[in-house]
Amino acid sequence: MIKFSPSETAELRSLLRRLYRNDSLRPSMIAAQRARAYLADALKQDVNPYDEFGLNKINTSLEAILLASQEIGLSGKAMTAFLLHSLTPTAEAAARIHRIFGDEVGNYVDAFARIDALDTRNEVIRTDNFRNLLVSQAGDMRVLLLKVADCVNRMRKIKDTPNTEGQRHLSYEAAYLYAPLSHKLGLYTMKSELEDLSLKYLEHDAYYHIKEKLSATKKSRDAYIERFTAPIRELLDAEHLHYTMKGRTKSIHSIWQKMKKQNCAFEGVYDLFAIRIILDSPPKKELDDCWKVFSLITDRYEANEKRMRDWLSAPKSNGYESLHITVKGPEDKWVEVQIRTARMDEIAEHGLAAHWRYKGVKQSAGGIDAWLANIRGALETGDETQLKNSLSASVKEKNVYVFTPKGDLFRLPAGATVLDFAYHIHSAVGNRCVGARINGRNVPLRQTLNSGETVEVVTSNSQTPKAEWQQIVVSSHARDKIRSAVKELQARESVMGRELMERRLKNRKLEWDETTVNHVIRKMGYKEVNDFFKDVASGALDMSAVIDTYMSMASQENAPQEASNVRSAEEFVFEKLSPERRGGENDVLVIDRNLRGLDFQMARCCNPVYGDEVFGFVSVSGGIKIHRKNCPNAKSMRERFGYRIVNARWAGKGSGKYPITLRVVGHDDLGIVNNITSIISKEEKIMLRSISIDSDNGLFFGILTVMVDSTDVLNALIKKLNTVRGVKSVSRA
Repeated sequence: MIKFSPSETAELRSLLRRLYRNDSLRPSMIAAQRARAYLADALKQDVNPYDEFGLNKINTSLEAILLASQEIGLSGKAMTAFLLHSLTPTAEAAARIHRIFGDEVGNYVDAFARIDALDTRNEVIRTDNFRNLLVSQAGDMRVLLLKVADCVNRMRKIKDTPNTEGQRHLSYEAAYLYAPLSHKLGLYTMKSELEDLSLKYLEHDAYYHIKEKLSATKKSRDAYIERFTAPIRELLDAEHLHYTMKGRTKSIHSIWQKMKKQNCAFEGVYDLFAIRIILDSPPKKELDDCWKVFSLITDRYEANEKRMRDWLSAPKSNGYESLHITVKGPEDKWVEVQIRTARMDEIAEHGLAAHWRYKGVKQSAGGIDAWLANIRGALETGDETQLKNSLSASVKEKNVYVFTPKGDLFRLPAGATVLDFAYHIHSAVGNRCVGARINGRNVPLRQTLNSGETVEVVTSNSQTPKAEWQQIVVSSHARDKIRSAVKELQARESVMGRELMERRLKNRKLEWDETTVNHVIRKMGYKEVNDFFKDVASGALDMSAVIDTYMSMASQENAPQEASNVRSAEEFVFEKLSPERRGGENDVLVIDRNLRGLDFQMARCCNPVYGDEVFGFVSVSGGIKIHRKNCPNAKSMRERFGYRIVNARWAGKGSGKYPITLRVVGHDDLGIVNNITSIISKEEKIMLRSISIDSDNGLFFGILTVMVDSTDVLNALIKKLNTVRGVKSVSRA
């Protein structure tokens, strides 16, 4: 069993007496006897009662509890938990506390353990994210307040410690973690002490240099403040104004920050102190009184207009109202004067415009900051109920904070998975993610993350993004990245399939015809072009069957050019057709000598549209195929089969839909495909049937099949597509 030294035992008894004499702490120590028994038992188990500085953990815990009670007004079962936690190094010990002292005390002990487990030996503790993580891990504000008090107490006691590395680490925590948090909570005395002590240990020479300078100039500084304020008091009294005047000297840490920012010596920091004038004015006279004081002071002393800050006419967004002026006092020294009313001072010092915001400390997650402001109000009003509220109900569920193995900290939405985290790091990491290791344990990519965990993403070069991943992630960022990656993958596979089919056709001495390919795609049961080419690339489709289907469709297209069973146009007998075969009452083709209602089809080689100049060609089967006059096959048909050509023209109003193939060429700019399809989708009279894209050496090639009802609509579309940034040409196939 470990025994304390006589001095430690005497100190322990003294601390316990002070605790029992404290009325606010007495209810918290009801479980004191059980706590003493637990600690005594822990010491029998050879639990180390000393910290890295050789300080007695039990005694320092009691000192922190007293400090929190006296300077913060804190009480409650968290005090008991903090004392028990000092000798609770294992999970088994924490479980035992739950059994003996109940879940409320046990939960506090768990919270202290979570905070102690955080790695603070990293630059990341300087970020808002880490402070938010600290708050979320605390779960109850008492936990955090006790940690602040404990940090202050330990910083006071490590002045002469031989453990200089530990001293620097604790000072770093004080400066970048607990001091900013104290500032947010309005614990300004503790905040200033933490900053000054951390400077003392981290920048020893700078600290003592400033301290000596302040000590040497204190009498002269106090005398100067009196000489400066005396005339102002006379002026204000003459105007019968009710006011309070305060003079304050900047802290050593604040002066050091000024010296570094202005790159000057101590003597170059002219605003070592400031005068604050707080007026007792009714609401309707607040502005008038403040400006009256401003006028009186600037009449007496010369003002520096460049350093004037008017937050009366235009208050800060956080509600801060005040008037700051810098004037030249006796001996040509510049002095800052702050003018405000009691109401403004209350707002500036409490809640709405807390001092940490006013000083420019960056605001972190709004929910946590608002919650901290409420807790600060509870501290000042003594509202115990508010202090008991758990963080989990208002803030904790909004975000989770997780580390990378290198110690970087990321904020993610609550419920985020390993896949969310992977995409948060980089889209390339997300696309290849197969799982992760959380605190050394292998987990799948759908594993939900918890704050404080260290997550190492596991990737594989053979992994590719899946559309169903969108159901795993919770962040819109990850969902958008997955959607984009899947589309890109499909487009790449589509291009590969298209290139493969083109090569196979070329090997068979067959030319690529976009219209015939589209008919093959539909013939083989595909609704999406990309799905077809994807299966071609993967081998899911038999290429021999695809080529055979293509040849069959192509031979049907070229049937009019066959010389067998040739018939003359004069021998053609027109048959009456049902209305549905005429293309509608208003969509009429007049063929030959003003004949209507004939059986005709649009030639697939040139895809005529209502409004094109056309002619008819009598096919072998007896029907008429309509071609554009500038059809690629028109010249050959006129030369070889001129006797089978009949005149044709459009009449009535176009109401049908005709497939048109467009070729688009341009620079392979980001978003060009999206811009093209966006224009088409906005057109009511146009329907995009298929699109295939390819790129090579920075150039973009696109084949689009659209359904239009007239050349007017088609020409308008081509004109619009030509305006898309990056598009160089749009032509009709």
